[in-house]
Amino acid sequence: MTAIVGDTVKEEDSNIGLAFKWAEKFNTAILKEDPENLSPLFIDQCHWRDLLALTWRIETCSGRQSVQEKIIISAKTQGMRNFRIDKRRSNPKLVERAGQQCIEAFACFDTNVGKGVSVLRLTPDGKKAWTFMSALEEIIDGKPDIKDDIPDVGTDLEAPNWLDLRRATKKFSDRDPEVLIVGGGHAGCTSAAELGRLGIDTLVVDVEKRVGDNWRLRYHSLKLHNRTPINHFPHMPFPETFPGYIPKDKLANWIESYVDAMEINFWTETRFEGAVFDPEKQRWLARLSLKDGSTRTLNPKHIIMATSVSGTPNMPQLPILDNFSGKVIHSSQFKNGEDWNEKEVIVFGTGTSAHDICQNLHANHANVTMVQRSPTMVVNVDPSAQLYDGLYLKEDGKTKSEGPLAELDHINSSFPMAITRRAHQIITRKVKEIDAPLLSGLESAGFKLEFGEDDTGWPLKYRQRGGGYYFNAGCSDLIAAGKVGLIQFDDIKTFNEDGLIKKNGETLNAQLVVLATGYKGQDYLTKKLFGAEVAARVGQVWGVNPETQELNNMWTVTGQPGLWYTAGSLSQCRIYSKYLAMQIKAMQMGQKLSRPF
Repeated sequence: MTAIVGDTVKEEDSNIGLAFKWAEKFNTAILKEDPENLSPLFIDQCHWRDLLALTWRIETCSGRQSVQEKIIISAKTQGMRNFRIDKRRSNPKLVERAGQQCIEAFACFDTNVGKGVSVLRLTPDGKKAWTFMSALEEIIDGKPDIKDDIPDVGTDLEAPNWLDLRRATKKFSDRDPEVLIVGGGHAGCTSAAELGRLGIDTLVVDVEKRVGDNWRLRYHSLKLHNRTPINHFPHMPFPETFPGYIPKDKLANWIESYVDAMEINFWTETRFEGAVFDPEKQRWLARLSLKDGSTRTLNPKHIIMATSVSGTPNMPQLPILDNFSGKVIHSSQFKNGEDWNEKEVIVFGTGTSAHDICQNLHANHANVTMVQRSPTMVVNVDPSAQLYDGLYLKEDGKTKSEGPLAELDHINSSFPMAITRRAHQIITRKVKEIDAPLLSGLESAGFKLEFGEDDTGWPLKYRQRGGGYYFNAGCSDLIAAGKVGLIQFDDIKTFNEDGLIKKNGETLNAQLVVLATGYKGQDYLTKKLFGAEVAARVGQVWGVNPETQELNNMWTVTGQPGLWYTAGSLSQCRIYSKYLAMQIKAMQMGQKLSRPF
């Protein structure tokens, strides 16, 4: 690798030298404030993704004409300057992204409000940019809030110690939190940690009895289906001794430890009953039900809904079940198959929960049959499912990449949606080849397969609907072998009191029906907790917005002042919780933010 010495670069025709030259030209063009000066520096089909740095939004712009005009305007508004290749980070290098060779480089810059980081991808000759990302990395006066409010040892033996201070702080007896976070899973806690580092007074509330119970109380066999190096928490990565796939209870305990270590104010057994916004005071009147049966009202300036992409169980009305005398439960109520030993069970659904539950029931010697309602993507958990997150893993698909996690996160977040789609189509083709024996066996068993919109795979399915796929950890093999039964929903005529009747007259007895039928989105909770008017102002939550090329209303300003949303995978929450927190910090400092569309 070519070395950087002082302010000079050896071998001017190297990747490093080419990146330095492009950065110099870009900086000059920004200073001249003329879009035409940027035109020679971008290809026609280029993309610019901004994460707050120049627009105070999370959005993507595509096409050279649009990109060059918006960058110039935004750079002038935010005072972008001193754009240069970042010598603190990995050197520019030739890589392949989405099937295309490019020089990938890290840059940094300054603005009127803070410091930024950039990931740029240049054509192999180094003359033009293919993709360009600008992200706010640090706000002026937005450094971690470090307090030294514990008395010196020996000065006052009766003075409150750290634990006393923490208990008093968490009570909020003499103040309201600036931010109220509803939901204490990984999404809520990572957001709280980032807000806390910026000195923003924050409270997390959750209905469960113990921190981490939203993972701990799920079905017995649950564990993460993507590898540990992908899932680190911000500021507190997992130890190297953690297993490759983290079990639910271990993750739950980690969240509990995280809350303690990051000094997150957290109320358990607390139900958020709803809130009304006061436009004059620019604050919420939030109603809480506490564990002792009492109520409490708070007046936060911001409410963050961290109730998951799939927070409320979806119990569909299936008239065919009206005559069934057995037990009917949603998958969220299923704990363990040991109670159904030698019993007959029918599971509606073919997503992750349905497969995991079927596998658990089979392991407990139940006779289980799966009902498929729509085609589903299936990939082997190892290695196929991990290929989509290959940035964080070495070629073996198991061990962590040698790159620093912060750099990998910047690279990850630098991909515009169009490039992500292209990359995932390439990966999906490879996955189909690797998993061909499994897929053939499933099709022979009558299982209907699909691979996402335009064969883009499971990550984009997740971004659009929060599910619709399964990482095969063994259940697909059971289906292919006929050890777990399979029926298509369209082949069912009805149920009688004893079980299922097919259209061809065949019957299947059952004592339990599990509806693994997914969850209602955050739109549902918004209407329920804030009312129809607020829900209408916010609009759709989650799903990709074609105008911004981003997720709807996630980690950004919404149509309702003071109402925010966070959700997604552990890696998404690790990356984007920081940007959510910085927006709220900026508003504290007087910055006016607007919706991305």
